[in-house]
Amino acid sequence: MCLAVPARVIELLEDDRATVSLGGVKVACSLALVEGVTVGDYVIVHVGYALSKLDPEEAERTLALLAETGTGIGTLPPASDAA
Repeated sequence: MCLAVPARVIELLEDDRATVSLGGVKVACSLALVEGVTVGDYVIVHVGYALSKLDPEEAERTLALLAETGTGIGTLPPASDAA
């Protein structure tokens, strides 16, 4: 099973890359497939690639639903990760 999850962009890097926060864990991902991403945006991430931008309200609803599963997926990042 594959799972793509919302992540908040916390830093733009060189070469179409960004650092994103996935439940407070910072990971690098490629932005090569998405245009116009800025710090603070939510993107859907799958296997290290941002696939699309996501509306902040939808991202937070999705993260809340994932958090309800009890798997640890969907935990909102700490406020210090916010742009």
